[in-house]
Amino acid sequence: MKCATQILIKATFAAAASVLVLGCSANYQSTADTAKTTDAFFVPTSNVENIKSHMHFLADDLLEGRETGSQGHEIASLYIAGEFAKYGLKPAGDNVDGIISYVQRINFRKGLLVQASPSFTVEGPNENFELSYPDDFLSSPDLASTQSDVTARLVFVGYGIVAPNLHHDDYAGLNVKGKIVVALSGKPKSFPSEEGAHVASGSQKSMYAVEHGAVGYISVPTPSSEKARPYKNSLNYIYSPRMRWMQDNGIPANVNPELKGSASLSMPAAEKLFAQGPVPIADVFAQLESGESPKGFELPLTVNLKRETTHEDLSSPNVVAILEGSDPVLKNEYVVFSAHSDHIGIAKTVKKDKINNGAMDNASGTSVLIETARMFASLPIAPKRSIIFIAVTGEEKGLLGADYYARKPTVPVGSMVANVNLDMPILTYEFADIIAFGANHSSMKSSVEAAAKNVGLTLSDDPWPEQNLFTRSDHYSFVKQGIPAVFLVPGLQAKDPNVDGSKVFGEFLSTNYHKPGDDMTQPFKWEAAKTFTEVNFQIGLALANQAVKPTWNEGDFFGETFAN
Repeated sequence: MKCATQILIKATFAAAASVLVLGCSANYQSTADTAKTTDAFFVPTSNVENIKSHMHFLADDLLEGRETGSQGHEIASLYIAGEFAKYGLKPAGDNVDGIISYVQRINFRKGLLVQASPSFTVEGPNENFELSYPDDFLSSPDLASTQSDVTARLVFVGYGIVAPNLHHDDYAGLNVKGKIVVALSGKPKSFPSEEGAHVASGSQKSMYAVEHGAVGYISVPTPSSEKARPYKNSLNYIYSPRMRWMQDNGIPANVNPELKGSASLSMPAAEKLFAQGPVPIADVFAQLESGESPKGFELPLTVNLKRETTHEDLSSPNVVAILEGSDPVLKNEYVVFSAHSDHIGIAKTVKKDKINNGAMDNASGTSVLIETARMFASLPIAPKRSIIFIAVTGEEKGLLGADYYARKPTVPVGSMVANVNLDMPILTYEFADIIAFGANHSSMKSSVEAAAKNVGLTLSDDPWPEQNLFTRSDHYSFVKQGIPAVFLVPGLQAKDPNVDGSKVFGEFLSTNYHKPGDDMTQPFKWEAAKTFTEVNFQIGLALANQAVKPTWNEGDFFGETFAN
């Protein structure tokens, strides 16, 4: 039972949220006002004033950047739940003593690296030396233990990837049991971008190492990775926490306690490490330039890795609501709309404005989610399939809330048939097209194309395949459970021929992304918000009413990897 003070605080914030909603939404259209016809073909329109008011509240300084586990994010979640309740959506969160709420509460462990603790000592045939933290190497918090200490021999494993479908196995012929593996960052140039992004992700590489018996993991940069993400830029994140949701057995999910130590090297440190081995790092890089995948080999070195981590337990909610479908059979299948409601909180800076308000990232997507829910609730006849609306937490900490819900859904496992994810739509220009990352992997592409056409838009291909955006937002958590998904954003074609959408997008990333400048002073084009909401509604409507649920394309890597 919560103490009276907590209840009073939450009630106060809920009341404040309601007052702000009413104050900012003078033109709000209620469900009854909007649905003025009982015509089954009635199509509601999005209300710009609703979207504005949601964004103004969610991106307000009061919420202090909606950090996962913070009071600000709790307030945001109460606000979202209140909106879902106002539209008559069914709560679909936790069931406590027979009472279902809109909140799915998640327990997390947050780890912070003790900055004075990391050490990296090397014993070699010609020289013993010690690398310096953070100049030579970086280490991350250990969520499995507060004290980490491992000593073992090194084995170089190329990229450290095992991908049978791509005819690639970096561990072939190598014995890494009880060893610390040393792996290149990234993937071979020949790998397809999205499939490669999956097999080359940090979590997958760690899993490959564990499966082969390794006890530690060291990442080495390549010339291309150093150019794209310079080591010195990583120094900005050494104080960042690491977070994972807790399993019922008290062990954090998606961690590898078998790996007792880890480190990421600078380029000079990597050169020094390989200098006593059979192949200098320069020769390895030369192989990469020629298109070869370097073969692994033992490094005649023994390394000791140590670090200390502080742990903190906290909780943060997903907010989940359902519009029940109208078909007696298809209502047992669910189309999922998702958007992350968290952001990165308060910046560590000497500047006066320290609050990362997260207006575009992702108050915009969350506000579109809420307005899309209102539009569906205003239909005189619900779609055939049921629709889940979920505002997830912990996206900025590694897609955590979406991963938790996809693996622990509050509807029957296997009943979710599609996911449409809304993350950081850039709403500062009026766009003429949309991009649906992942549409090329499933039959959802035709649904998205038809929905775009209904709103006067076209569907464009992914303009940044090298960025691997299909694997970098909450929808990917659903993909990993075998559920076809798309990640929808405005396209780069502006309706105004004098506006370069690509330039506008780039300006946001360079000036305001994950910075205090991502607030409500940005030059939002509210007609773009209206259009984006309506195309999302149309996509959901098509998916919820079509006779056959979405399917993976035949032979698709993600379908074959996760849906079988």
